[in-house]
Amino acid sequence: MANFTAYTLESAPDQSKPALNSLAEIFGMVPNMPARMAGSPRLLTALVSVFNQAHGGNFNEQQMQVLLLTNAVTNGSAWPVAFHSFLGLKEGLSEADVQAIRERRLPWDPKLAALSRLARTLIEKRGRIDEHDIAAFTEAGFDQALVLDVVLVVAASTMTNYTASVTQPPLEELFEPHEWKV
Repeated sequence: MANFTAYTLESAPDQSKPALNSLAEIFGMVPNMPARMAGSPRLLTALVSVFNQAHGGNFNEQQMQVLLLTNAVTNGSAWPVAFHSFLGLKEGLSEADVQAIRERRLPWDPKLAALSRLARTLIEKRGRIDEHDIAAFTEAGFDQALVLDVVLVVAASTMTNYTASVTQPPLEELFEPHEWKV
C-alpha cells in the first residue's frame, strides 16, 4: 500500500488548511484520516461541506453516529469503524447497540434499527431501494423525506470510508480500544 502523507495544520496545502482547522476545532485535533485526505484539498473541503450539511440536518448526534458507524461497517473501513464507535459511545449510544452494528446486526432500539437498516440497504443495493425499504423506515416514525438525508450521510461516509481504505491511517491511541477488523 502506498504511504500517504499525514499533513498537519502547518504542513498541509494552503487550500486544505481551512478544512483541517475546522476539523481540529470540532475534534480538538486533526484525526489521522483527514490528515491524509488533506493531500486533496478538493476532497477534504467537499467532505467538510457535506458533513456540515449532514450534521445540520434532522438527525440527532446519536442517530448520526448510528448512520456513520453502519456505513463504515457496511463499507468495511476499519479506521472509521473505530472512530465512530468512539463517537457513538461518547454521544450516548449503548455499548450493546455499538457492538451490534460492529457485528453487522441491528441496534436494539427500533428507531435506530430502522435507521441502520436503511443505511446498510442503501449501500448494499447501491441506492436501488424499494417501497418495502422505505416503508420499514417510515413505519419506525421517520418522515419519508429523511430517506434523502440518509442518502446525504451515506455520500459523506463514502468519502471518508474510501479514503481510509485507500490511505490506511493508523488508529489514534484514543480510538485503539475500538479497533475493528474487516
